[in-house]
Amino acid sequence: MGISTTSHPGGVTEIVVDAPPVNALTVRGWHDLADAVTAAGRDAATGAVVLRAEGRGFNAGVDIKEMQATEGHTALVGANRGCYAAFAAVYDCEVPVVAAVHGHCLGGGIGLAGNADVVVASEDAYFGLPEVDRGALGAATHLARLVPQHLMRAMVYTCRNVTAAELHHHGSVLEVVPAGELRAKALEVAGTIAAKDRYVIRRAKESLNGIDPVDVRRSYRFEQGFTFELNLVGAGDEHRDAFVRHGAGREADR
Repeated sequence: MGISTTSHPGGVTEIVVDAPPVNALTVRGWHDLADAVTAAGRDAATGAVVLRAEGRGFNAGVDIKEMQATEGHTALVGANRGCYAAFAAVYDCEVPVVAAVHGHCLGGGIGLAGNADVVVASEDAYFGLPEVDRGALGAATHLARLVPQHLMRAMVYTCRNVTAAELHHHGSVLEVVPAGELRAKALEVAGTIAAKDRYVIRRAKESLNGIDPVDVRRSYRFEQGFTFELNLVGAGDEHRDAFVRHGAGREADR
């Protein structure tokens, strides 16, 4: 259970999240993931990173149970900082990151996939931001990198999910494969990247980040400010408490 890192021949580093039952990460888990991605990118032997998960789905966001069980706002602040760190680590990783998405990719999962350089997905993968139903906001910055503007807005307002096939249609998912072939496909794509000149690939990543029209760190931090406002007025706790009472464990089954 936790975050594991494996270095493969050819320069691919595989980072795996395994946090049952649905890969909803604790505050510590988000920071551990950020550290693992950053370390992989700093390793001169790494040419590309594969980020994937075990279990029922890719990622279900933050561990709301931890947040509600912690007195005061420590866990809320910690989760926001942890997500910020992990999303930024994927974006700033010195080499391209290939996200291999299966099952649910919700909330924080959108932040990871949206900031990845390449996304491959299994046929059962689906993507969504249930934040409005949780009394929070955030990761629309990253969803906007996966879907067109009006669909992004509709998804935020309605909490509707979209499939891997839909994202493939929009061009944000490179390939959709059967679940049993996902890991091999992600390693294949990453291997193709890692086989390139390492110095050139690192400069390519740096150059592409440099021409992005949106500063994903600043825009995401702006979104997070509204989560704190919602918490101050009581909406955050109200919706999170309801989720813990009635919805925990079911969100990822949608």
